[in-house]
Amino acid sequence: MEAMGWGDFLVVLVCCAATMLVCRAVPLFALKGRQLPEGVERALGFIPPAAFAALVANDLLSPGMFDAGLWPAAAPLVAAGAVALVAWKTKSLLWCAVSGVAVYALLTLVR
Repeated sequence: MEAMGWGDFLVVLVCCAATMLVCRAVPLFALKGRQLPEGVERALGFIPPAAFAALVANDLLSPGMFDAGLWPAAAPLVAAGAVALVAWKTKSLLWCAVSGVAVYALLTLVR
């Protein structure tokens, strides 16, 4: 396979940048000053938690997670459970992050 030259790279970069700009800016200007229906607003409200859940699930659950053994695979799951408990009790993103890092660090020390 041949390496990509600078000219090809710049074409791809400009096309990607233009596409991202159009996809982000056009809806902003098209919907400016308009009220969205309640159902659409409610549906759009589910996007951030769904995206976050997808990112977390992708890091916690992988096909080869048990290849290194049970404990290396279980430690992130136990830390995630602790974060879920802290989130349920405190509803604070700060305490969720602090508890998640602390529990995971303690679990890696126990290993």
